Amino acid sequence: MLGIFLDTETNGLNATKHRLIEIACKIVDVQTGTLKDQYEAVVFVSFEEWKKSDPESLKVNGFSWADVKDGKKLSVIAEEIKASFKSCGIQRNEAVFICQNPSFDRVFFTQVIDADMQEQLNWPYHWLDLASMYWMRCILDGAPNPWETGVSKNKIAAVYNLPPEAHPHKAMHGVDHLIDCYKAVVGFPG
Repeated sequence: MLGIFLDTETNGLNATKHRLIEIACKIVDVQTGTLKDQYEAVVFVSFEEWKKSDPESLKVNGFSWADVKDGKKLSVIAEEIKASFKSCGIQRNEAVFICQNPSFDRVFFTQVIDADMQEQLNWPYHWLDLASMYWMRCILDGAPNPWETGVSKNKIAAVYNLPPEAHPHKAMHGVDHLIDCYKAVVGFPG
């Protein structure tokens, strides 16, 4: 089974008016922890779309207009991700997406490759979240209750004595931090 550890950075929280500005993923064998492939790209955003940015979101990721004006077009990113996934054999029942916040990442991921195309490509439709994995681990282990520790990625990291995610947030740093947290919470059994 493969895990597509994915993170996105955006210029706001509302996918109907904000845009994906960076995407990164690592495809990892969840039995062994072996890295199969990785991908990252900064996305081109038009100045009209950039003007709609939420300043609070930009404080988190540190992006500026200069960073995105020369980014890759979504159509190019889509083809590169398709090629990566094809080379790794990504398909339903043989892979899952793993994110910190899959409801957020998935909606912005569809700006690159829409849901109909994902379906045609037989890609996984399961998007798993680290917080639920952590929640279950706490309950099973009799560890501190997750509602006492918090379930943000940085709060989960703190429980396992891992450093917080680097600031400002960048997508590949988010992926690496997610994998570190996943190793601590779930592990790679092989």
